[in-house]
Parts: sequence; C-alpha cells; structure tokens
Amino acid sequence: MGLKTFSIDFAELKSKESLRLWIPFVLPESKYKYDKINNFLSTCEAGNRPKGGIKDEDEGEAISLGGEQIGKGGSLELSKIPYVSFDFYESATKGKVQNNDILICKDGALTGKACWVDFSLFPSNKVMVNEHVYILRGNSEVNQQFLFYYTTTNLFQSQVKDLAYKKKAQPGLNADHFKKIKIPLIPKPNQDQIVAQIEPIEKKIKELKSQLKDPQEIINKVFAREFGFDLKKFEESKKVKFFEVEFSIISQTNDLKSNVSTSLNNKVNFQIPNVKYFKIKNIAKNIFAGGDMPKDFSEEKDETYKYPIFSNGKENLGFIAYCKKARVNDKATTISARGTIGFAVAREESYFPIVRLISVIPNEELILNEYLASIINFQSIEKTGNTIAQLTTPMVENIKIPVPELDKQRKIVDEIKAELDKQEEIKSKIESERNNIDEIIEKAIK
Repeated sequence: MGLKTFSIDFAELKSKESLRLWIPFVLPESKYKYDKINNFLSTCEAGNRPKGGIKDEDEGEAISLGGEQIGKGGSLELSKIPYVSFDFYESATKGKVQNNDILICKDGALTGKACWVDFSLFPSNKVMVNEHVYILRGNSEVNQQFLFYYTTTNLFQSQVKDLAYKKKAQPGLNADHFKKIKIPLIPKPNQDQIVAQIEPIEKKIKELKSQLKDPQEIINKVFAREFGFDLKKFEESKKVKFFEVEFSIISQTNDLKSNVSTSLNNKVNFQIPNVKYFKIKNIAKNIFAGGDMPKDFSEEKDETYKYPIFSNGKENLGFIAYCKKARVNDKATTISARGTIGFAVAREESYFPIVRLISVIPNEELILNEYLASIINFQSIEKTGNTIAQLTTPMVENIKIPVPELDKQRKIVDEIKAELDKQEEIKSKIESERNNIDEIIEKAIK
C-alpha cells in the first residue's frame, strides 16, 4: 500500500477558532543544568480585592497593586494608585507585598510583565496585590535581584509565552506553570557577580528615568501655557471633588438605584477662561462602547490578521491582538471605561474596540482627533459606579470640554507631540540599557 501524503495550508488552520498554532520554545544550550524555578521560590502567590472592588472612600489607606501598575522595563507605574481599606489589608492572608519583592502579571495582555518593588517609592508600606498579580520571593538558594533580572530576560519571557499563550482564550499563568518554567543552576556566588556587573547599568537607567516626566504633566503645562491659566490652581481644584446627577440619564433605565450611582459625574471644578465649552456629543459624529473579543484573532500581524484589537489600559496603549475585520475605520479617540478610567488615545488607523473601551468619532470640522484625546487626558476624567468604577457612553456624551479654534488646537497638539517625542527618545535609551542587562545574563548562561 502506497504512502499517503497530505498538504496543509497553515494560513487556513490559523483561521480555525478551535486551533492556535505556535512554535514550542526550546531552552538554549547552557553550561549549567536547568531546574524548575518553583524550587527557588519561598513565595509564589496572588492576592485579591474586596467584594465590590475598589472604593473611593478607601483612598489613602492600603495600596492595592494590579497589572496596570506593572510598567515597562521592570519599573512600577504609580501615577494612579488604587487603594483598599486597612481592615481588608489586615484581614488578608495572602498577597501582602514586602520590600524587594518581584511582581508578575498573571493574565491578560500584560501576562509575564515583571517589576521590582521599592518601598521608597510608595506613600505607605501597607501594600498588597490583587488577583491578577503574582508575588515572587526567592529562597536562600537564589539572589533576589538575579531572580528579578532573570524574569525580564527573553529566556524567561519566552517560556511564559509558551505556557500562557497556547490557549485560544485570553493568555494567563497559573501556579502549575511555575513548576514548568526553568532557570539555569548558576551558583549563588556567580549570581552575585552578575548582579554586581549589572549595577552600573541600573545606575545609568535610574539617571535616565529621572529625566522622564509624566505625560499628564506635559499635557497640563502645554494647556496652561497656551490658555494662560494658573496651573497650580488647576491642580488644587482636581483635589476637590463634587458630584452632579444627569436626570436625563436616570430616565433611560428602570433600575433607578443603579443608575443614580453610575450617573454621578466626578468633575474638576475648573474652567479655562475665554474658551467655549461643548458637550462631547455636540462635537462628535458617533460615540459607542466596544463589543466582545473576536473569537478569531492572532498575536502576529499579517495580510489576514491586520487590524489591531484595543481594550482599556495604558500598557501598549490597550493593544490586545489582531483580527480580520475592523469595526472603526475613521479617526477616533478611545477612552478607557474601566481600570485606567478616562485614559484617552487618538487612533489614526482602523481598529476593533472591545469591552471596557468607548470610541468617539470626532467631527473634524469642529475638533481635531489628537486635540480631543489630549483635552480628555488633561481633564483627568474619573467616574464612579455603584460598586465598580466605570465610565459609560451617556457619561462621555455629556462631558464638557473647551474647544478653541482649529489653528489653536493644532498648535497645542504639535507642542504636546514635540515634548512627548523627547520622552520617547529617553525611553529608547533606557530600553537599550535593558538589552545590555539581557546580554549579560544570556552570556553568563552559555
């Protein structure tokens, strides 16, 4: 009987919802043996959050870190700190953070991102993680700093991707995965030498980071300069919260109790002088919320999967994956409806928005897309729901923003872009130094 042969079109297989194709990661050859990373951990645990989520009244109490606080390059993103009550923190039996811990995002688009905990950066040492973050704490057999550097290398991250991204659903790490991730058995004295070699690079990175500015600070300064108002008074006004109920929104639902809560507009009591204000619905062609995640998507961009999928979040500007068909083909500003609430991004390319993201298609005869995103970020919009912080489409429609003439808008947009471009140059230098750290560890392993 002759041998039967078959040809497979991998592009066609890739489109099947029940299949996800990937190339298994193979550990590189090393002069050291590999062992399970789990054998070098004294702690590997996630935390949780109170029933009902984060509440405004807990602000200033115990810090609750999630994936959004794990920044690029192993640093913490603390521009917006979530809090839980002291009572919840004290009663928690897991997830309490110690100085010099390593935090790793365990699910979603940020899976595998790691950062180092430095308590000197926090307003309090009562810190815990939520259910989306693991705490890694090494045992006596490993240098904790070496362990951290290892979690940022391609060797570690490739293993994470191999385990967490196999499934067709959202990626995620579970506790069993740490029994499969391998670490080279480098003797501890050698680990100490590697850390000593990396320290000068870390010092250089720290100096570069000191030059970085919060994008929000840059945006605020440009608006203050161009509109001629007192930035200090503006910052003070943001600390004073007042609330307003939109009764037209309440009338849209029979669930009066729920909608009274979700219709509260947490605003800044500040107006730029000599500029007309408009509700967003009056300068937009369309405003709508994102839908469900497409079942058919790819982490890699190609001729078939060429449209980005965006959700809420600052990391990678909310990018999740690629899909076959775009829902939005016009220039649009997206606004995070949960998590990093109010964070706006000007989108120039066609895309597919999913849940927790609101899209605004501007009328560019009245307002530039880039200006719309910048002014929303400037106003630092925050909304509070009945139990979980959220922003809804009716809320966005009724937000008032200052809208000057188009030439003034263009000048503001160009100034902000020039300043942010300088920041990107600094970030590129930091990334280059981070790559040097990777090279040191990879060279030590070979």
